[in-house]
Amino acid sequence: MQSKSTGTYSVGNIFKVSAIRNGNREAVFCSMTGRRFSFIELNERVNRLANGLQQQGLKKGDTAGFLCMNRAEIFEIFGALAKIGVIGIPLNYRLSSDEIIELMDHCEANTFIFDPTFQDIASKVHEKLPKVIHYVGIEAELPFATSYESLLKNSSPDEPEVEICEEDIQYFNLTSGTTGHPKMYALTHYNNVTALILMGMIHDLTSDDVVLTAFPIFGRVGFGWCLASLIVGCRNVIHQFELDEVVPLIESEKVTISNLVPTMASFILSLNTLDKHDLSSLRALVFAASPLSMELQTEIKKRLCPRIYEYYGLQESAILVNSPPEDKDRKPSSVGRPVFGAEVRIVDPDGNDVEAGEIGEIIARAPSATSGYYKNPEKTAACFKNGWFHTEDLGKFDDEGFLYLSGRAKDMIITGGQNVFAVEVEDTIMTHPAVAECAVIGLPDKIWGEAVSAVVIKKPDSDVSEEELIGYVKGKIAGFKTPKRIFFSDKALPRTPTGKVTKFVLVEEYSG
Repeated sequence: MQSKSTGTYSVGNIFKVSAIRNGNREAVFCSMTGRRFSFIELNERVNRLANGLQQQGLKKGDTAGFLCMNRAEIFEIFGALAKIGVIGIPLNYRLSSDEIIELMDHCEANTFIFDPTFQDIASKVHEKLPKVIHYVGIEAELPFATSYESLLKNSSPDEPEVEICEEDIQYFNLTSGTTGHPKMYALTHYNNVTALILMGMIHDLTSDDVVLTAFPIFGRVGFGWCLASLIVGCRNVIHQFELDEVVPLIESEKVTISNLVPTMASFILSLNTLDKHDLSSLRALVFAASPLSMELQTEIKKRLCPRIYEYYGLQESAILVNSPPEDKDRKPSSVGRPVFGAEVRIVDPDGNDVEAGEIGEIIARAPSATSGYYKNPEKTAACFKNGWFHTEDLGKFDDEGFLYLSGRAKDMIITGGQNVFAVEVEDTIMTHPAVAECAVIGLPDKIWGEAVSAVVIKKPDSDVSEEELIGYVKGKIAGFKTPKRIFFSDKALPRTPTGKVTKFVLVEEYSG
């Protein structure tokens, strides 16, 4: 534990200091409800919620689950729990009620905070989890839940008097779950504050910026942009991503920077009304989570914003490498070089470093990284070895230290004894003018072991047959890498909150 004289990092301190430094300047615009809060108002609301929860009986070390769309309250909940040392569980609203109940039971939560969208789930939690005794509902109409706004109204705006140390757990986060059900791990105040300071620095944030937070805030990326905005004192526009609303919002709020996944950008570019809006306020767009094709980069720079940042990291580690616009222009296929504080290596199956240009597993360590999975020693042992976090991602360095991703280790398809990296096949398919999205998977096959297969979504008003697309790919990569089957889909690819395709879902759907 740090002595008081040396100070300690804490998330709650960010709310307090930002209010002191920025006063009545606007901190948050909640696009869902149309409300605006200054830095002072935001901190006071966080304090009122924190004190109100304490009055209900919550204390440091308790655990509270919360289920909320992208609206101002989810940001306030993070801050309030952090100030009183209650460990948060920001729940994924895409999970089923049974999965949410299982997660809350797993970490012994005694509190549930929810917005009006999730009153049915709150009722099921109330029915099935007797250990959950405190309920707070935003615009709630349930008899067992305290009203969120009433709780704030009847509580003190003063700073809670709870000693918080940087080693304290701030919240339990969930992995993206691209290879199965999400796993839970702990993030300390130190983990998160170091990540947030870095996020602002590598994206050149200043108090003049206007950040659009469209990533789900229950995930580490969305939460990170909210807190990074507080640290630098810039305005944060909180938005539940709606395709018809996001472009007018960028124009009206004069957004300067936003973090998107490539799919979001593709959807925006498909809008018939796009060119009718003025997006000149954008100084940059940031991308992460899934491959950013050359074709898409070109379209983004031409029609949305000429400056692109990209970064790579897992939810468990936060950002490990990044590529600013000047690097992105020079090496568009790379996700960048290591950020300060992070150590990144590429190793072979025996843990030995490989030469530049060789593909291996990406392993890393950083101050922002978790140290293990909660109540999951098997997963912890598999991923944390000799002080290094094994990402299960494949990649390579060039001779200048730029990182290039080659897919997931489990995303490698072994067909007829040959190794095929799905990302290479996906990049090739994506160059066809009729293809909007694709995911390459390995399906069980009696002859080949795994058959290289692709799920493809066509662009509107475009057409290509399975035979034509297979022939197109065969002319560009080795025959054993060419898909043996192509499935055309008219529905969106299943994705995690951070935009990664959940390929295990596709394998289940198309096997058999």
